[in-house]
Amino acid sequence: MPSVERIVFLSLVLDLFAFTVPLPLFPRLIEWYTVREISDSNGFLARTLAFVSGLRQSLYDPGPNVNSARWDIVLLGGLLGSVFSTLQFIVSPKIGSLSDKYGRKRILLITMIGNILSALVWIKSTTFATYLLSRIIGGLSEGNVQLAIAILSDVTTPGNRSKALAHVGIAFAICFCIGPPIGAYFATKPLPPSLAENTWLGDVNVYAAPALLTLVLLVAETVFLMVSLPETRGKALAKPSPKSEAKKNGPPKPKASIEQRIDILKSLRRIHFLFLGIFSGMEFTLTFMTFDLFDWNNKQNGYLIGSIGIISALLQGGYVRRATSKVGEGKMARRGVAACTLAFVLLSILPHFSSSGGQTAFRLLQAAAVCMAFTSATVVSSLTAFASLQCDEPSMDEASGKPLEEHPQLAKGKALGMFRSSGQLGRALGPLIACASYWTVGPSYTYGAAAVAMFILMGGMKRIAATRSR
Repeated sequence: MPSVERIVFLSLVLDLFAFTVPLPLFPRLIEWYTVREISDSNGFLARTLAFVSGLRQSLYDPGPNVNSARWDIVLLGGLLGSVFSTLQFIVSPKIGSLSDKYGRKRILLITMIGNILSALVWIKSTTFATYLLSRIIGGLSEGNVQLAIAILSDVTTPGNRSKALAHVGIAFAICFCIGPPIGAYFATKPLPPSLAENTWLGDVNVYAAPALLTLVLLVAETVFLMVSLPETRGKALAKPSPKSEAKKNGPPKPKASIEQRIDILKSLRRIHFLFLGIFSGMEFTLTFMTFDLFDWNNKQNGYLIGSIGIISALLQGGYVRRATSKVGEGKMARRGVAACTLAFVLLSILPHFSSSGGQTAFRLLQAAAVCMAFTSATVVSSLTAFASLQCDEPSMDEASGKPLEEHPQLAKGKALGMFRSSGQLGRALGPLIACASYWTVGPSYTYGAAAVAMFILMGGMKRIAATRSR
């Protein structure tokens, strides 16, 4: 069903485009709220910043010549991301289970209503508390990515699933390249006069224009899904002939037992949590290091993150989609973790060269960025495909013609929801732990410890890499 794959890919692009538009605006948004609410020392934002400042000061004192308030705002932006990931950790298994029971399309459209509501609240959020409410609504509602993975798993065979799921990573890479700069561009534009002059709209957020763009993208995605996406839950695919499968993949092998597949899923969730906990933390502190060592501005950091996204998209579309089915999902993920280990080693020695002209340090940063791009292109998409291949496939009882019941722990929606939940917990905790380490012991020890942790994780993946995924 290649048409469904195209529909899912286009909807992911719209969804992730809307998700990435506000990412570069977090620090400026908080600054705007601070100016508006500075007179209220007992207000919600003032108390929140006081808590963040106290937490930072207990770990790191930048000195009298550094604007520490700027660090507090950056950290609060990271906390907003952690709130979103924490909520996703809570709701992802439930969204997956509901899609198993009521259908992928129905639950996906319900989550889209929540996303639209989140954008509407953002447009009207003239206080920090209301903006936080919009993020909470979004965190509880976002289900497009995990349901897209479930839908692609419904409509693909085990033999071509990894190639199809690579589209999710490609959509991520594309949108993380184009979404933030477009969000920054629209942040400089006012609302259209026809809207700005309407009295019914009242006071709006300073970044109402990018918020309106997000709303338009989400509405367009919802209409597109309503019109184009068929229900895929429980639709068994025609199985390829044994002869063609044997020619492509060799002689058929017995499928792993239910207990073995449940055990593999537990291992994959643990690896997903540990990997994203380490990787997302180091990724978050990367801009701290470029600011500290190179005095880079937001534009230069944007180019760095954008280059990682472009290289990752090229690798996903070219190498990963073709090689994973031959190499195996476990081995491909382990290669990505190895590349990540190398990246963190390079970043750990980078500060020692930052004072000697900067050229060597810049080359080390470039090499680390390429390694991180390879990691972004391989690990999560390979682990996701591996997890999907452990789930029960829809099948029919030959005697009655009715669909066979799936094992509760191997139903695609629930199993993939729990898998995503584990990664979101890592994303929630990783930046906080990484910031604490960065400000306590500095970048060299922080990235060195992350490299050691990744190396240990790579060693722990040996069994998964040797396990047959299908």
